[in-house]
Amino acid sequence: MTSSPRPPHSPVVVVMGVSGSGKSTVGGLLADRLSVPYAEADDFHPAANIAKMSAGHPLDDADRAPWLDAIGAWIAQREGKGGVVSCSALRRRYRDHLRQSAPDLFFLHLDGSPELIASRLAARMQHFMPSELLRSQFATLEPLEPDEAGAVVTIEGGPREIADRALAAVPR
Repeated sequence: MTSSPRPPHSPVVVVMGVSGSGKSTVGGLLADRLSVPYAEADDFHPAANIAKMSAGHPLDDADRAPWLDAIGAWIAQREGKGGVVSCSALRRRYRDHLRQSAPDLFFLHLDGSPELIASRLAARMQHFMPSELLRSQFATLEPLEPDEAGAVVTIEGGPREIADRALAAVPR
């Protein structure tokens, strides 16, 4: 009896980075290319978090806890099946929190200069994250450490070009 070949494994990928780095756009493109579901981290925020950020106030760890829990629950449901979720995941402890839901979680850090990202934020419409909070996000950002499964992808170029680099970085 022969068995059909096992389909390639698609990991759960967290597309991370500061606001304006292209997490939603690249995350959606990457999910399409991997043929897995995509989830937008902003959709997991409680209304109080959105109101706080809309007013120009950065979230603190107490604000982020239920948000990270909700994203973690989605990640746990996708373990072994694959999926892509956008999430800033700026601090190591936030990534560690998410990794509790799926130890094989892969982080894809979209990286660009503050000037490039600020220009993209300035052009973006209808988003609750004001560009004034970008400085605090860069100050908070803790780059991936060598022991974290992940890759850094530059955001130079257009969305499809960035998604191509992202796809090449994801283990399968």
